[in-house]
Amino acid sequence: MVSQVSEAMLDVIADALVDKGYILLSDIIPDYVSLALLEKMQAEQDIDFKKAAIGRGIEQQVNTEIRSDKISWLDNQDHTDREYLSIMNQLKDGLNRRLFMGLFDFESHYAVYEPGAFYKKHVDALHGSQNRILSTVFFLNPDWQECDGGELVIYDELDQALDVVSPKIGTLVLFLSERFPHEVRPTFKTRKSIAGWFRVSNSNHGF
Repeated sequence: MVSQVSEAMLDVIADALVDKGYILLSDIIPDYVSLALLEKMQAEQDIDFKKAAIGRGIEQQVNTEIRSDKISWLDNQDHTDREYLSIMNQLKDGLNRRLFMGLFDFESHYAVYEPGAFYKKHVDALHGSQNRILSTVFFLNPDWQECDGGELVIYDELDQALDVVSPKIGTLVLFLSERFPHEVRPTFKTRKSIAGWFRVSNSNHGF
């Protein structure tokens, strides 16, 4: 069964991206999808996690002073991953119809933050990049409490905090990659999520 994103929901997302550049959603990913993704992450022997790196290409390096999570890329051949990627594909097509963003591809990985892990403030795409345009973060943490830490903090271009998002299961965050610096505060218990990015093939997008 493939979950369908409603046209009304796509309208809400598009309007938010135009108005303020980001949106928090709590009801776009069905519970059965969230639980299947969580179950896969909890059975970590099925996932090959590696220390996350920063930078690109030959400049890519592991720097635990900046980020200390472990990641594993989603695979469209895996039935659990495919359900989530199908929803992301519907978002891609729906936003392209409404905003002419030129999104053509989506990449995403599981991320595990063990107690004490963090990701310092950063931007997902450099200005003028022809790569990542729209970032997504989906959280997979049931029974998360404020004292557990691990919040996603979204900043504006003046470095003022706009939102502090608790990583509770079922919450999806979308934001324009070039526009919003963000960080993951240190977590006090194991924190699970899926990070993703919609990309464009060139800079001739209408948004």
